[in-house]
Amino acid sequence: MPILKPKYHKRPWYFINGHFETVIPSLFFKVEGLPYQRERLELDDGDFLDLDWIKGGNNRLIVLSHGLEGSADRHYIKRPAKYFSEKGWDILAWNNRSCSGEMNRLPRFYHHGATEDIAAVIDYGISKGYRQVVLIGYSMGGGMQQKYLGERTPDPRIKAAISFSVPCNVLDSVHQLQKKGNRFYERRFVSKLKGKILSKATLMELPIDVDRLKQVETFNELDTAFTLKVHPEYKDALDFYSKITSDQFLPNVEIPLLIVNAENDPMLGEKCYPFELAKQKDNIFLETPQLGGHVGFIYPEGHTSYMEHAAGAFIDDHIG
Repeated sequence: MPILKPKYHKRPWYFINGHFETVIPSLFFKVEGLPYQRERLELDDGDFLDLDWIKGGNNRLIVLSHGLEGSADRHYIKRPAKYFSEKGWDILAWNNRSCSGEMNRLPRFYHHGATEDIAAVIDYGISKGYRQVVLIGYSMGGGMQQKYLGERTPDPRIKAAISFSVPCNVLDSVHQLQKKGNRFYERRFVSKLKGKILSKATLMELPIDVDRLKQVETFNELDTAFTLKVHPEYKDALDFYSKITSDQFLPNVEIPLLIVNAENDPMLGEKCYPFELAKQKDNIFLETPQLGGHVGFIYPEGHTSYMEHAAGAFIDDHIG
């Protein structure tokens, strides 16, 4: 306990497998007309984060954290922003460094374990006087918030956290993406990140071999050629993956935490489903629907997903 009985069963008829459930929403689903108000948060190291707010004068705040190479404009962030703002919550959807549409100032970007940024965002949100705060993270954003909650004692106003499609074990996820049927995702992410790094190299001096970077095709190669150069605290890619992964921090999480990872998620390996931990800790709730893909979980009408409803039900159960 508590392993939850999956409640997501019925997907659109044309979502014939986990790849369709992952790719189609990512490419084609949009949420229009959301009244974001952008604010720039200056960081202590001289960089910045762009925050997208929906403020309604409420005393409750939801902090939304996007996935790798996502942003606050992604459909999976805008849907819960709309859903919960209509239910009496203020919304703070934050963009990782370089993800807001403007390049960040420093050589570094962000990564799964870079919790200093999410900590700065949460602290800033709490400083606005909210009495209740809930964290909702997707994919990498879910891993960030899990690590954040497990490596420090969070503010008591943070009442619960919810994570969807989380690579709880980063190395296992990297291995999963190297499988033949999943290489599409790795190539897409690496291509986007490589292009962003090369663009940054035209703006500032980076401690990298640009010609070598142009040749990389895998996460391991990319992290060796770039990430380790701007984060010298890690000795190699394996050391990097082992230290940033969130599963080692989950035993220390003390607030109610829901993890929803689909069994057919093409980006998650076996170690991304922490069954034994959920059985041992009363506050860690794990749900593993057979269907859903990666950040999919779309309902047949296509306008909403199971994720908003699961998060809302979890909040109702644990906060009221």
